[in-house]
Amino acid sequence: MIRRLLRSGRVLALIAVAVAAVAALALIASPPAAAAKPAALPAAAAKPATVPAADLVDINTASVEELMALPGIGDAYAKKIVAGRPYKSKYELATRRIIPRSTYSKMRELVIAKQK
Repeated sequence: MIRRLLRSGRVLALIAVAVAAVAALALIASPPAAAAKPAALPAAAAKPATVPAADLVDINTASVEELMALPGIGDAYAKKIVAGRPYKSKYELATRRIIPRSTYSKMRELVIAKQK
């Protein structure tokens, strides 16, 4: 019988019916979707806004104190950033291993590397 179904092309119809049955069971067994939506809204609202260009710290001209104000940057990293100048892009902080990538991911939205 399976060979006859394979030859006639009815297997696809049989698979479609099985998938529809599984989907119907999943909808019946799942909790109401309305309860999950309010929990998703605060997560979207918690996303940080972009920083205006005037508030960005230029890694090519900032002082050690300005760099230390960035999240994850202490005295040692600030001095390494100053010693490694100039930078073509802010991503060079991670690629040249001035700071770890995890620290870079915390501060990347707050810095810029302006060219002279």
